[in-house]
Amino acid sequence: MRAQFVMSEIGVGLRRNLTMTFAVIISVALSLALFGGSLLMREQVSRMKGYWYDKANVSIYLCNKQDAEQATEAADKTAGSGDLGVATCRKGAVTDEQKKQIEAELKQMSLVKSVAYESADEAYKHYQEQYGHTALASSITPDQMQESFRVKLKDPEKYKVVTSAFAGRDGIHTVDDQRQAIDALFGILNYVNIAALGIMLIMLIVALLLIVNTVRVSAFSRRRETGIMRLVGASSFYIQVPFIMEAAVAGLIGAFLACAMLVSGQYFVIDHGFELRDKIQLIDFMGWTSVLAKLPYVLFIGLLMPSMAAFLALRKYLKV
Repeated sequence: MRAQFVMSEIGVGLRRNLTMTFAVIISVALSLALFGGSLLMREQVSRMKGYWYDKANVSIYLCNKQDAEQATEAADKTAGSGDLGVATCRKGAVTDEQKKQIEAELKQMSLVKSVAYESADEAYKHYQEQYGHTALASSITPDQMQESFRVKLKDPEKYKVVTSAFAGRDGIHTVDDQRQAIDALFGILNYVNIAALGIMLIMLIVALLLIVNTVRVSAFSRRRETGIMRLVGASSFYIQVPFIMEAAVAGLIGAFLACAMLVSGQYFVIDHGFELRDKIQLIDFMGWTSVLAKLPYVLFIGLLMPSMAAFLALRKYLKV
């Protein structure tokens, strides 16, 4: 009988404040969808970092004859030029002895995973494969391309060790780390994630305020029933349970809607519909395992947050 009474009171409370309940459900759904999306965004950024950092190489470009000629001309025109490539290539193109020494030192470094040499002809071939359709490609010749060493590190975070060891040496034009360009992209993604977290917090605050106001209105509209229950000796917890359950049910419905949004986003945006997984193969998108792992957190918060808000509101506005 008591359980039936509590369930009937929950139904009555939800129907009496239908518009406010609907507002609570939508606010909770949006805030929790942003919460789940933020968790997924953080995991996606970490996943992309691991994927791209593993592919990022440190490229050591060697001086060729054209670099040496341009360095000499530049040195004559502007003494003391700050261009590192100009200063190092001024002594001429890289020699076979210098190449062997650079390769040997690279292989001796404990943080280096592998070293690959790329000749000028190979560099020209790769350039034509990537940019052969452009007008500039027709004016490039193999002798203009630079030889290079492509260095893969065991820990990409320590790229500065290689840069400091080889930058400025004779025969080396520049030391280029691809990770620096990747970091700029990840910086933008991190800012997007922070913005999403900020919006999520605002929506959570709005949802909490709506829950508190809904509980206040519900308690006020049933003050006569509450007074009768006090007179017949009902406990404080028994009186509060229907109000807490109303908020919990509304929050749980919002949580299920948030889960539906996350699942729909994975299905329609990543896998099907827009098919970003197939169209943008450069990004290692998360799978269903990551999405499904976040749903219990969304449901738990969707149930706990409204219940706690309702409990605290009742302690303040419903003296029993």
